[in-house]
Amino acid sequence: MFDSLSDRLSEAFKSFKGQGRLDEKNIQAGMREVRLALLEADVNFKVVKEFVEKVKERALGQDVQKSLSAGQQVVKIVNDELTELLGGEQEGLILKGKPAKIMMVGLQGAGKTTSAAKIALYLRRKKYKPYLVPADVYRPAAIEQLTVLAKQLDMPVYPSTTEMNPVDICRDAISKAEEAGCDVMLLDTAGRLHIDELLMDELVGIKEACSPDEILFVADAMTGQDAVNVAATFDEKLDVTGVVLTKMDGDARGGAALSIKSVTGKCVKFVGVGEKLSELELFHPDRAASRILGMGDVLSLIEKAQSVMDEGEAEKLTEKFRKAKFDLEDFRTQMRRMKKIGSMGSIMKLIPGLGGLTKQLGDIDMPDKELNRIEAIISSMTLKERQTPKLINVSRRQRIAKGSGVEVAEVNSMLKNFDQMSKMMKKMMGGKGGKGGMPQMPKMPGMPGVGGGGGMPGLPGMEGMDGMDGMDGAGQPSREKSKKTLLARKKKKLNKQNRKKKKK
Repeated sequence: MFDSLSDRLSEAFKSFKGQGRLDEKNIQAGMREVRLALLEADVNFKVVKEFVEKVKERALGQDVQKSLSAGQQVVKIVNDELTELLGGEQEGLILKGKPAKIMMVGLQGAGKTTSAAKIALYLRRKKYKPYLVPADVYRPAAIEQLTVLAKQLDMPVYPSTTEMNPVDICRDAISKAEEAGCDVMLLDTAGRLHIDELLMDELVGIKEACSPDEILFVADAMTGQDAVNVAATFDEKLDVTGVVLTKMDGDARGGAALSIKSVTGKCVKFVGVGEKLSELELFHPDRAASRILGMGDVLSLIEKAQSVMDEGEAEKLTEKFRKAKFDLEDFRTQMRRMKKIGSMGSIMKLIPGLGGLTKQLGDIDMPDKELNRIEAIISSMTLKERQTPKLINVSRRQRIAKGSGVEVAEVNSMLKNFDQMSKMMKKMMGGKGGKGGMPQMPKMPGMPGVGGGGGMPGLPGMEGMDGMDGMDGAGQPSREKSKKTLLARKKKKLNKQNRKKKKK
């Protein structure tokens, strides 16, 4: 999401480096690059013009902080204006009806049906009881698609057929939802390849029959400015209450998200960030602005982490750390949870300062592949072996290596590093649940940045750090390097003594 725009803006901000103060000349040069970056991201040209003028006006004004450098001042102003451009504050769903009704509208292929199921799952997590209503009787298999998704989610669905009238379906579904004890309905309406009067008349009829609390326009983010223009037409006819942008995990340049609020006056409420039904995010303008400017999004990362581990599990894990009883079974569980949060690349983009390093790291999927290999090694063990690694003798190691498709040396290395981590935990916790910080992940064979086969490729200024050639998995200087240092010191001392003797 916004990757190309983020790269271009980073380049634009470089023009302010080394500048002692902001003046009209350097602002003009920097804003030219910002303008080009936004236009290349397919942002509406009127929106770009207004945005650049606002930034220039503020940069030349008196509301900049004197404690910041010229570049930092511009980034701060651009961040504030981007947040405003994206909608200012996050707007959630407003559901007042009994049952509340959400009407999904948009062109064919935008992702209305999948988005309806995703929002239903989101609402169930918020303790609502959703009822899905397939009202698209024209597209082949549209009714079947929503019915299958409802079955996957174990949710009630209205038994629509292609012979029924869409307005009648939605009207009758209200009483059916009440009978099923549901408190929110999602109406999946029909779409067309382009806007036509028949479609709009039908949607207006559904709106009049059901009085929906929310009318969400679903737009394909890949279509850029076309999505914004279509949204404006739907808004004119139906007065939509919000926007859902789909396929934001693809090659979307971000133009639709940046333009839609200014053009339609309606905020983006949700973004689809993947194909899975769980891959739907509330759209936070301030967080999106931070991602665009490469400043990460820690709050979203924390929310993702919380979604895969509840409070009780976290307390149990903390207790195991305190007692230094963290075993391979626990380690595998944590690796699987980490994969649910996202790939290594997607997690790095949410951490401030690391978003721009993904290009330097080259194949960012490599750590994920290494984690899969480590999981395979642990999964080839019996439960007893995972809980008590000391039981794993030579013959068991050979069996584990065959079962996971790796060499015995890799099994040995993984067990050795895990043992080092366990010892370090006991030291840090004092063996009795004492004070101490959280130990680091054990150094794993061949994992970039996590020990083993060298450091993170292409990461400047990180040589000699943990897992990066100079440190062992516990964060201490490697024994081999310490020995070399001691030998060098002794040699230097002897040479000094010999020189003194020769002088005498």
